[in-house]
Amino acid sequence: MTLPGALGVLLAVALLMLGLAAAWARALLRSRGSVVAIDVAGRAELKSGEHLAIAARPRHVSRFLVTLPLSGRPVRRTILVTRDMLTPEEFRRLRLWALWGKLPRVAPEQLHFRA
Repeated sequence: MTLPGALGVLLAVALLMLGLAAAWARALLRSRGSVVAIDVAGRAELKSGEHLAIAARPRHVSRFLVTLPLSGRPVRRTILVTRDMLTPEEFRRLRLWALWGKLPRVAPEQLHFRA
């Protein structure tokens, strides 16, 4: 669908500005509400220093991505972590923690075993 004339240009500029605002706040981690760290105790730290609880159950866990819902005010949010955001070992540990709620307790030699 296209809008001709000035209304179409105005709508295009408004959508561009909305996209830039979302990128600034979420993707570029520039806002005070951006998540900068995830703790295995079930908390996410925001850039402002505030901590939000991570919900008990993740929404999605696969070998490609993990989504973790945050329970906080004023709105509910979800963190999306893809496998290329972390090292393979860190992403594996995040997946295990998201599924089990704890990390495995084994000898370090067993974690690095390659068949």
